[in-house]
Amino acid sequence: MDKFWETKTLAQMSQSEWESLCDGCGKCCLNKIIDDETEDLHFTNVACHLLHTKTCRCKKYEKRLKIVPECVKVSLDDIEQFHWLPASCAYKLLIEDKSLPEWHPLLTGSQSAMHKGGHSVRGKIVSETQVHPDNLEDHIAIWPAE
Repeated sequence: MDKFWETKTLAQMSQSEWESLCDGCGKCCLNKIIDDETEDLHFTNVACHLLHTKTCRCKKYEKRLKIVPECVKVSLDDIEQFHWLPASCAYKLLIEDKSLPEWHPLLTGSQSAMHKGGHSVRGKIVSETQVHPDNLEDHIAIWPAE
């Protein structure tokens, strides 16, 4: 198995290598709240309406930035935005010189270990179409940040 993430920097990776770093957990697609006073980031269990609840992947990935203007594209151009990524995110881990989690699909060969281990949003979320934006605070969740 070619562990390119151990020998290349994020900047050296091909587009397909970069994309394969995404474990498909869906946590980055959760609505987040930033506390106005403390600037602390809080994840919710409310997902973007484009997130497929079973696969934990975007239903319109190629068009997502046009459909959802506030969607943030994870790229080296916006590395300062990585703070809002979950702690288990490969992009964030590699920037911090940390290893991929043992359940990461690049290590296991499939996403099933991630889902079975509870590391994705599968079975834990509601769609933003079901929650009024003013009620997001009622949906703050700790698990996505772990």
